[in-house]
Amino acid sequence: MTDENDPGNDRLRAGMSIRRSVLGDAHVDRAVAATTPLTAEFQSLITRYAWGEIWSRPGLDVRTRRILVIGTLVALNHWEELAMHVRAALAAGDLSANDVKEIVLQQAIYCGVPAANTAFRIVGELAASHESSGEGR
Repeated sequence: MTDENDPGNDRLRAGMSIRRSVLGDAHVDRAVAATTPLTAEFQSLITRYAWGEIWSRPGLDVRTRRILVIGTLVALNHWEELAMHVRAALAAGDLSANDVKEIVLQQAIYCGVPAANTAFRIVGELAASHESSGEGR
């Protein structure tokens, strides 16, 4: 297992920084707190490779990466991950509810109406919650 405080592990440190900036400290803190001996290596893996290797690349900005991830999650019916990424995108202000609506409409054609129907239900709940919290203004 790799320790995130190991000063020699630049990819893990960079990944944790990007993961926090994209998903928010509260989410990452919950994920880290929920880490068990069984899941520790997996948490390290996704932090190093998904966040430290891919999300840190200069070729695409965070907004574009968010669009790709949301579209992919709809396509694959990964609803919990979709909710997590939409919530984070709305909170960060990188995407508006209207932006997410357009992503889901696009996916309706390429992934199917049932997937889009479920995605709209999830996005609608998150957008309403975001708006009622005052963060959407």
